[in-house]
Amino acid sequence: MSAQLSAMQRAIQRIHTLVEAPRLKSFSLNAPKTVEVEYANGGKFSLPAEFLRVYSPAADGKIRSIGGEKVIFGRRHVGIMSAEPVGNYGVRIVFDDLHKTGIYSWDYFYTLGTNKFTLMRNYIKTLKKHGLSRDPPKRK
Repeated sequence: MSAQLSAMQRAIQRIHTLVEAPRLKSFSLNAPKTVEVEYANGGKFSLPAEFLRVYSPAADGKIRSIGGEKVIFGRRHVGIMSAEPVGNYGVRIVFDDLHKTGIYSWDYFYTLGTNKFTLMRNYIKTLKKHGLSRDPPKRK
């Protein structure tokens, strides 16, 4: 299963770099829980904070590596604190778990939006496979 997820992530990265998304029509931050993006072709996506955090395009020290597979877990309740413009091509999202190095291009938002259900399903399967949860670990 992890090979499937890795293959899918590589395929998405290839699609992301090879296919140009339609022109962005609007971007809306509905902090702390969602980002909404709409494109000129009519595509409109509501992307939850947890989903965006898990699929951040940045490397993150809070990722757990299991058998070479990077898995982010415990982010069900993560929130978005802000979205800062980066040039004309995207935004840097700052999450309340202090992750702030991911720059989301408009093309990447489109890729995430068009593949949201498959990506989320695969993410949940990966967590189950490794005995991890979307919920944060309980404090001791």
